[in-house]
Amino acid sequence: MKYRKKPVVIEAVQFTGSNPDEIREFCGDKVIINYDDSRWEVGVGAPIAIITIPTLEGTMAVSAGDFVIKGVQGEFYPCKPDIFEQTYEKAD
Repeated sequence: MKYRKKPVVIEAVQFTGSNPDEIREFCGDKVIINYDDSRWEVGVGAPIAIITIPTLEGTMAVSAGDFVIKGVQGEFYPCKPDIFEQTYEKAD
């Protein structure tokens, strides 16, 4: 048998690598943000945000470029950009 995914409008924010505050605002306390300061400490770059999200499948890392999606039951999870583009389109 074949099935079609029901049309659902979702909310999502793309993690650019430099917008952890936007991700925190979107997910609230359902996201964990830590910082790797090692590059900053040796003077070769800014701290890097390391974002993880507890999901039903376990804790998942969010990489730069990933979309963070708010699911239909208020849950959050990351989605790789190529999968996101194949699955979703902008809604009005």
